[in-house]
Amino acid sequence: MKSTCLTDGVTVRLADLQQPADGRTVAGLIDAYARDPMGGGTGLTAEVRQALPGQLARHPTAFALLAEADGQPVGVAVCVLGLSTFKAQPTVNLHDLAILPAARGRGIGRLLLDGVAAEARRRGACKVTLEVRPDNHVARALYDSAGFDLSSLGGQAYLMMEKPL
Repeated sequence: MKSTCLTDGVTVRLADLQQPADGRTVAGLIDAYARDPMGGGTGLTAEVRQALPGQLARHPTAFALLAEADGQPVGVAVCVLGLSTFKAQPTVNLHDLAILPAARGRGIGRLLLDGVAAEARRRGACKVTLEVRPDNHVARALYDSAGFDLSSLGGQAYLMMEKPL
């Protein structure tokens, strides 16, 4: 019996955010994610889509990984370095993980997560953090299978909060 790997032909690479083509690719994949119900159901505004590549290029701690199937972009992981004051070591926050709908179910998300972990280790990070919607069961199952746990201190889960400026 012949075994076929669903991720055959898929590569993951560090995006060069200084190159406009990679920046536009990242923005396009984030726009596709934003259009998905789990991303809010509305794409990025034209202004945000145009500004995002430059903002990523200028952000000193941002990096992105691109997944490409047969040379075509199918997924992205956008990350930002942080600092653990409790460990005095860098951290990596996986800010966005997005796979195009037609490419889902092939293990590409797992390849990107493995790539993020490898890049985080290379950068000396002590952990990778992420946020996920409670109702995004597919993503939660992926994160659980990759070894992510709910963040907690003293048995209490953290809440993510924001204040628009």
